[in-house]
Amino acid sequence: MSEETQNETAVRGNRKTRRGTVVKKSGDKTLSVLVERRYAHPVYGKQLTDAKKYHVHDEKNEAGVGDVVLIAETRPLSATKRWRLVEVLVSAKAKEAAAEAKAEAIEAKEEGK
Repeated sequence: MSEETQNETAVRGNRKTRRGTVVKKSGDKTLSVLVERRYAHPVYGKQLTDAKKYHVHDEKNEAGVGDVVLIAETRPLSATKRWRLVEVLVSAKAKEAAAEAKAEAIEAKEEGK
């Protein structure tokens, strides 16, 4: 987290934060973020995945579909929005560029053999 967001969190007290993936950009300044959590079944010990969607306020419209973001709890902003965007951790564009570079490197390696 940036220094600015740490100071903001310290002043406002402890707020819940979650890390998730943007699955939908619905309207102006609103995102749907899918947050997954893994936990062990209490009896059998099997790893389970639980997912939940949150409606998030994105004041600057900086996140896009596929981005990995950090969200924080806030006061009610609308009928469904109770979370705000803190920062974009990994951009979807950066992920695509990294995947393309990796594919090119593999291709070049195979041609060299």
